[in-house]
Amino acid sequence: MSFFLSVSAAPAAFAEGGPQVSAQAAIVIHADSGKVLYEKNADEQRSMASTTKIMTALIALETAAADDPVVTITDEMVRVEGSSMGLQPGDQLTLKSLAAGMLIVSGNDAANSAAIAISGSTEAFAEKMNQRAQELGMEHTHFVTPSGLDDDAHYSTARDMATLAAAAMKNPDFAAIVGQKAMNISFITPDQTRRYTNHNKLLNLYEGCTGVKTGFTKKSGRCLVSAAERDGIRLIAVTLNAPDDWNDHMALLNDGFSKLECYPVDDSGYTATLPVTGGLARSVQVRGSAGEVAVIPRGAAERVRRIVELPRFVYAPVMEQQAVGRVRYILDGEEIAETVLTAQGCAEQAPREKSLWERLVEAVRTFFQIE
Repeated sequence: MSFFLSVSAAPAAFAEGGPQVSAQAAIVIHADSGKVLYEKNADEQRSMASTTKIMTALIALETAAADDPVVTITDEMVRVEGSSMGLQPGDQLTLKSLAAGMLIVSGNDAANSAAIAISGSTEAFAEKMNQRAQELGMEHTHFVTPSGLDDDAHYSTARDMATLAAAAMKNPDFAAIVGQKAMNISFITPDQTRRYTNHNKLLNLYEGCTGVKTGFTKKSGRCLVSAAERDGIRLIAVTLNAPDDWNDHMALLNDGFSKLECYPVDDSGYTATLPVTGGLARSVQVRGSAGEVAVIPRGAAERVRRIVELPRFVYAPVMEQQAVGRVRYILDGEEIAETVLTAQGCAEQAPREKSLWERLVEAVRTFFQIE
């Protein structure tokens, strides 16, 4: 999908007002564009508890994408307090299974195990987390632990966590895990399958919820990152230190969806005839194409302008399906979508007529029988 404004733009009409929430910091963004729909203290640095595992799991799944390695659990890996998926030294399971364990039941043991398996130590893995944060543009975030246990140097912001969640949800493996209300996770040693129930109750409470991750420590309070989709519109909501986080998120997501609507873009029925210069054919037929759905502010459809850009003629040669023009959709001076106009046939270049000099040289060669 496309959106009508850049990520950096945050008009007051969207960012201000909105629902009253219990969260100390909150934000709602359009997931595909990063457009801010609501924010409250969104750049205030705070501890984010186990929502940290969004980054840990993303790195684990990216690492496991090519060759999902088997991890043998050690005593060091499970020597961590807090929530657990019940790992024991000697257990064997894949890196993807560890990612599932840290996302579904917030297993600190799973996060620790993945970090050590990937980088050799949690400290080295934290460096990898911070590098990935920089790549994503998370300017006010610093990771110390893979699990999210409290540390004065471990912090983020609602805006940065929304950026992270939007990136993570583009990973098919990540999105598939966090969208499940319960999940069977296979162990290699012992040879068994365990079923875990997702801690994210919003999957049951809110229609269209597709993830993402809960978190809690005494220092951070209740933290929640959620994703939801309705009618092709995808939103990300984040609350940090929110005593009433479930209701906060339902209110925030409802508010976000109320501000947006989809604008269908389809020029597949458009046809035109385009003159061709210098070709064996004098013209080619042109046809439009279907485009992606654009997301616009609700009620703004009447302000969308459709502009067809097609030249008065085109020079030969013209190839089948060659792009010869476009249709642009403009809202309040910003392009929200574009479709391509293509040639529906070929127009070969006509033989070039010889110049007077070329004809004279050819005549002389013929008269004197010169090769």
